[in-house]
Amino acid sequence: MDGTTIIWIAALMAIAAALYSSVGHGGASAYLAIMALFSIAPETMRPTALALNLVVATFAAASFALKGQTNWRLLAAFAATAVPAAYIGGSVELPPEIYRPLVGVILLLAAARLFWQPERLAARPVHTPSLAVTLPAGAALGLLAGLTGTGGGIFLSPLIILFGWEEARKTSGIAAAFIVLNSAAGLLGNLASVQKLPIELPVLVASVFAGALLGTWLGVSRLPRHRLLQGLAIVLVIAAVKLLLT
Repeated sequence: MDGTTIIWIAALMAIAAALYSSVGHGGASAYLAIMALFSIAPETMRPTALALNLVVATFAAASFALKGQTNWRLLAAFAATAVPAAYIGGSVELPPEIYRPLVGVILLLAAARLFWQPERLAARPVHTPSLAVTLPAGAALGLLAGLTGTGGGIFLSPLIILFGWEEARKTSGIAAAFIVLNSAAGLLGNLASVQKLPIELPVLVASVFAGALLGTWLGVSRLPRHRLLQGLAIVLVIAAVKLLLT
């Protein structure tokens, strides 16, 4: 990649990292879309997105956790099955025409619900789901995360919010930690892909880390809960459009 291309990619990824980290996400779906716009080789895109996801989500997870905004018990209930499933998914190549349209539509529907009366969603009392719900859901989300080259937070966050399993800020903390675990598992599931990481990776890491600094500063304690939901909805729309148009 030439210098101008790297500058554009790094700048766009920094913006994406700021937006995604504010709601506890790593930004993998946005990084994939940005790399696709610049015609980066497909075999380079997935490991790069996962590596950058790890950087942003780790910082976001630590920030939310230090503020006491992570429900560790609920995280464990999903991660117990999600992490091994993400490892398996990372080793599988699924035809994109199968999952992209379906997932894109699901994300758009979730985004529409988050935009509609976010104050009422944010104010609902929360209840803890049973393991009979979280364990199979975690396995499905982890597998999807590994297959798509994302951390799975883009699927977990709306699920938790829409079913009232946790409030908005703690949902972001759960999602961030969930993404860290699944991204690491996805990379381990396909170690050969790590050899295809671009030599410009340090520049991209620096750019997304800078974006994460801003995003987590906003998301951990400064954005009202209903604004967090609207921010999540914007993230879902971006991811959905990316899936449907790629």
